[in-house]
Order: sequence, then structure tokens, then C-alpha cells
Amino acid sequence: MNAPETVAPLLADFRVLVCDDQSDVCEALRLLLKSQGWQAVTVETPAALLDRARGEAFDLVLLDLNYARDTTSGAEGMDLLASLEAQGNAAPVMVMTAWSSFDLAVEAMRRGACDFIQKPWENQRLIAAIRKQADSGRRRKSELEIAAAVQQKLFPGDPPRLDTLECAAQCLAAREVGGDYYDFLPAGGGHEVFLLADVSGKGVPAALLMANLQAAFRSQAEEALCAPAALLESINRHFFHSTAAERFATLFYGLYDDRARRLRYVNCAHNAPLLLRSSGALERLDATALMLGAFAQWSCAVAEVALEPGDALVIYSDGVTEAASASGDEFGEARLERVVRGRQGQPAAQVVDAILDAVAAFSSGPRSDDVTVMALRAL
Repeated sequence: MNAPETVAPLLADFRVLVCDDQSDVCEALRLLLKSQGWQAVTVETPAALLDRARGEAFDLVLLDLNYARDTTSGAEGMDLLASLEAQGNAAPVMVMTAWSSFDLAVEAMRRGACDFIQKPWENQRLIAAIRKQADSGRRRKSELEIAAAVQQKLFPGDPPRLDTLECAAQCLAAREVGGDYYDFLPAGGGHEVFLLADVSGKGVPAALLMANLQAAFRSQAEEALCAPAALLESINRHFFHSTAAERFATLFYGLYDDRARRLRYVNCAHNAPLLLRSSGALERLDATALMLGAFAQWSCAVAEVALEPGDALVIYSDGVTEAASASGDEFGEARLERVVRGRQGQPAAQVVDAILDAVAAFSSGPRSDDVTVMALRAL
């Protein structure tokens, strides 16, 4: 490992998470990265790496492939790559080992690594490899910022004005863009459609499917929006034929009659919305159909419920109830119910804000999933 060559920093806030079970290697890498103006966080075990990656945001992960299990196979490092992917790590991962081989490098890349470094490394090569990822990351961040701005414009603006119902909704993406979707669609004759969906996956792929799903709904005529079964069967066919087999969406569709105060709904394997009656009784609008896009043959049942003055309906994505604390506990439906009860009778926007604030206070570190909430309050 030759002496580092100091050059102008690429990004002063560029953060690298380093994992190696040898403390002197960690310190050498920390000093090398510091010489470039980069921030290094070092850990010495796979468990510590996963913990830091889960709780903090990094621009790059640099990890050794061999730890306590053995010193040659790279099996622990390969498992670590899979674990990082499973917990939603978005940072590129570079791997390094003193027992490198072409086959091991190919396998690491196949499992998601962006580059491969042999120990003992050459400082210039390592710096160049990191700079390549930093440049790519900067371009990717710029593109994602543009995509995020576009996606935000896809969400509806002001909620509809109805005589017997007020509503509010917000979506907070786990990454720059996400796969949660909500919408308000006028359906004519005093009817309004309320949608909240969760597309499988995260990031850009989920965002593209979300836009696909939104376009499928917004292209419908008002009379089609008022025929839930036929509409959703058509949407399912479109989604099934235009997406990969493992892609699907859970969705809650509600068609509200502003004069009759009645909500016809289809719950496509989505979290059961909570209906808090003015009396304090709580109802759940359970699933009436399978998820969209998973099966060619699909059908649904349309249910109906009356919304009386003072009733409140909360529709949400699983990013709410599955938000995790530092100890690994989930926010859960019981906590959600307590928040909803604590805001009974308040405007829909305040209910939404209260839920999002409670989830943020409970969670540890960056969001691992999109968080979307819609609240409807009968007037």
C-alpha cells in the first residue's frame, strides 16, 4: 500500500462505510479516504456493517469478503452482499479480498458489487475506483432529483371539495422516488374516486410502475370510474401484461357518493383501512380481492359502507405499520389506532400530519419503505 496522493476533494460530504476485521486495514483506509476529503466510517464485523447501513446514509460501502468463518472462500462477504440488498441498501458496494480470483470477482459482481479490489491495494487505483463511483453517484443523484420532482407533480394538488366529506393525503418516499401512489379522481354525478396503492419494490423500478398504474386510472372516462369491478379487471389485465411476473400492486379503491354519503370500495389485498365511527367504534375495511397484476384471471367483490357525520376513514400503506424502531419493533396497527383515536373529530389534514409525525418519531434512521396516508372525514 503506497503513500496516498493528496488531490482536491471530489465531494466534501462523500461518506464511505468500510468493513474489515483487521483494525489496521480499517485505519489505513480511513486515512486514505481522509486524504481525499472524504468521510470514512469503519466497522469490523458484518453485523456492525448491517447496523450502520440500516441506520445511516452512505454514498459507498467498501467491504472485505472474508471474516471469521474462513479466510479464502468469500462466502461471508457474499452473504453480506445479499443482506445489504435485503435491507434496502441503495449505496453502491465495492468488495475487496486478499484471496482474489476472477471467479470470485465475477460472483461478487453478479451479486450486486459495483467493483472489486485486491489486497494489498494500490492507493491510486482504489482512489480512482471510488472517484468513478462518486462521479456516477453524483450524476445519478442529479437524475433522481429530477425524477423526484417529476413524480411529485404526478400526485394530485389540492384535495377535492365535497359537501359531505373532506380529505387529505401525503406520500413520503423512502428514496428519491417511490412506488406508493394516491389519487383523487372526479367521477361525475357527485361521485369521487379515492385511490391508494403500493407497488412492489422500491426506487426507480417501483416509481415507473407507479406512473404506469396512475396513467391507467387517469385515462379512464368518468363512467368507467363508476364501475369498480369492470374497471379494476381492466386495470389488472393491463398491469399483468405490462409488468414482470414478480411485480404487482396492492390497492384500495373507494367510490364516494357525495349525496348518499355512501362509499363503495374494493380492497385489492391492501392494508385494511381503519374506519373510526363518531361513536368510537372501529371497523376495518378488509380485502375483497387479490392484488393487481399478479394473476391473469382476476375478479373482485365490491363492498359498501355509509359514512355518517363525524366518522373518519384512514387509508395507509404498509410503510406506516411496518416502520421499525431502533430495537426492531414495528409501529403496528395498535399504535396507528391510538393516533387516529387521539385525533378524532379533527380535520383530515391534521390526522394525516399526526400519523406521519408519530411514525417519524418512532422510527430509527432513514425510512426503509414509502409512507403514505390518506384521511377522509365525514362532515
